[in-house]
Amino acid sequence: MKRTDRELFLKSLKYFAYTVALMFTAPTVIYQAFKNQSHPWYWPVLIFGLLLAIGAIVMGFYSLKVIMKSFFGGK
Repeated sequence: MKRTDRELFLKSLKYFAYTVALMFTAPTVIYQAFKNQSHPWYWPVLIFGLLLAIGAIVMGFYSLKVIMKSFFGGK
C-alpha cells in the first residue's frame, strides 16, 4: 500500500487556502462593481472581479489535482 506524499499534501492545502480566498474575494469585487455602475472604474473593477472568479475556478481544479496526486501518486 502506497503512503500519502505529505509534502505534496501540504502544498495542496496551501492551494486550497488560495482557492477559498479567491472564492470570497471575487464575488465581493464583482458586487462592488455592480453597485457602482456609474463610476468610471466600473469596467476595470468588473473585469478584475471576473478574472478573480476564473482564477478561483482554475485554482480549485488545480488544487484537487494536486491533492489527488498526493494520495494516489503520479502517473
